[in-house]
Amino acid sequence: MTADAQGGRDEAAESTWRTLRRGLALSPELRTGLLGTVALALIYMVGRVAVPVAVQRGIDEGIVGGLDLDVVWRVVAVTAAVLVATTVCGYLMMRRLFTVSETALANVRTRAFRHVHDLSMLHQQSERRGSLVSRVTSDVDQITQFLQWGGVILIVNLGQLLVTTAVMLAYSWKLTLVVFAAFAPAVLVIRLLQRRLGAAYRTVRQRTGALLGTIAESVVGAPVIRAYGISGRTARRLDAAIEGQRLAQQRAIRISILGSSVGELAAGLALAGVVVLGVNLGVEGALSVGQLTAFLFLVTLFIQPVQIATEVLNEAQNAIAGWRRVLDVLDVAPDVADPGEQGRDLPSGPLDIHFAGVGFAYPGGPPVLHDVDLEIPAKSRVAVVGETGSGKTTFAKLLTRLMDPTTGRVLLSGVPLTEVRFASLRSRVVMVPQDGFLFDATVGENVRFARPELADEQLTAAFTELGLADWLEGLPAGLDTPVGERGEALSVGERQLVALARAYVADPDLLVLDEATSAVDPATEVRLQRTLDAVTRGRTTLVIAHRLSTAESADEVIVVDRGRIVQRGPHDELVRDPESVYGLLYASWLEQTR
Repeated sequence: MTADAQGGRDEAAESTWRTLRRGLALSPELRTGLLGTVALALIYMVGRVAVPVAVQRGIDEGIVGGLDLDVVWRVVAVTAAVLVATTVCGYLMMRRLFTVSETALANVRTRAFRHVHDLSMLHQQSERRGSLVSRVTSDVDQITQFLQWGGVILIVNLGQLLVTTAVMLAYSWKLTLVVFAAFAPAVLVIRLLQRRLGAAYRTVRQRTGALLGTIAESVVGAPVIRAYGISGRTARRLDAAIEGQRLAQQRAIRISILGSSVGELAAGLALAGVVVLGVNLGVEGALSVGQLTAFLFLVTLFIQPVQIATEVLNEAQNAIAGWRRVLDVLDVAPDVADPGEQGRDLPSGPLDIHFAGVGFAYPGGPPVLHDVDLEIPAKSRVAVVGETGSGKTTFAKLLTRLMDPTTGRVLLSGVPLTEVRFASLRSRVVMVPQDGFLFDATVGENVRFARPELADEQLTAAFTELGLADWLEGLPAGLDTPVGERGEALSVGERQLVALARAYVADPDLLVLDEATSAVDPATEVRLQRTLDAVTRGRTTLVIAHRLSTAESADEVIVVDRGRIVQRGPHDELVRDPESVYGLLYASWLEQTR
């Protein structure tokens, strides 16, 4: 073996132990009641080994030396009592360990989910959502399975192995050497296989994440898949993901089965060797019938942990691979972090906006915004317009701190956003995105997400103030109408109506609309434009305008072109120059609406 190969194996082993240590450190609950659990495990292990000893005494003293029923019954009674005590202790031990492991892993799942939720939009967009979900679900499930079954069994069987070995040595060191000689080569082979198995199960977890991502994408994108007639292509992608996961799992299982087969072979050789040598020792008078029988029982107790350990180590490799994936997510520091207790609250009242030398570029991409200096007074209604890709939506994301600028600062009423606690920011600043995402609940519950304490009467009043009372009455169950997953039971425009109502009842001081009316029909748009005047009155409003009808009603229009602010002023003033960026945009929009 070369020095590089040995170094690689040592590094892999160190990585495994490091992963285990970090994973267990994430679950301090596993230490809850540990001493009591260990005590129960010791009683359980000693009880199992005591049975062969009792059998030996019964044979040698109650049968071979002349039938003595008192001895036999006494041995039977003691054995039965030991078995009952062992069973009770095993039950209590397993129950405690299962309860503790469930609690510990539930906390890991919660922590992983919250961390994924806290990751920036950039990171979430850089990784498939299904893969992120798999780390919180299937990867943690694999860890749970190991801790509940494999980890417990491994600890118990290790103790059983040590106790059994000590008793076997007390009976016959020669027979014990035979058992060791049979298992020594098997241990070396299994150890080599475990290294390959670790890599194989890492691939399995990666392929499982990719499979979940492909399935989620296919389900969510089903309407588009049908509309474009690409079901066959999608099916082939899904088949490839399933086949990749199957091949990875198959390879891991083949290595696992090979390890089990080696263990079975060692067990057979050990029993055969004990029988042959044990009979010879018995003929020579060095071993009694009861002692040989007890030793065979002990060999069985020795073999069982060794064989189970092979299976447990397979599960351990799978769990470690899952733990690595969970830790990989937890190691990603959110680049948009909540300052928490060290942060500041926004000052009360309407908020003004200040972009100070703001620049932004997506990782690996060109700048989207260039050195933007912008001040927007409180209570003003401003529309940001520009061609697709000009950087309009980036304004909204930076202003609501879904992303942080690459250079410069964004301030609200003089307070840098990076210093504002999320609790204050989210309660004072609300954004309505274009897609109008809804949760799988009712219309009322979706609106009530903004303010859970609102009664149905208050929600109905809010819809009335928005001019949407007739629309609400037209729904099958009014506020109790289910919207379906992602709001798909409603039309695109209806989803946006609910999203607007949700923003309205939140009563923010700064309202950011990423063209919230772009998905509604013209009649509904006219109605919403009238009601939005009431919604935005008294608060600062920034509208990312794709339809220039929105810009017409704004106090001021900011024109963005290739990441720079090229014009600013009221609509009537900007439209006077037909050759300007805004003049050309407006002329193009008028042409499209004819």
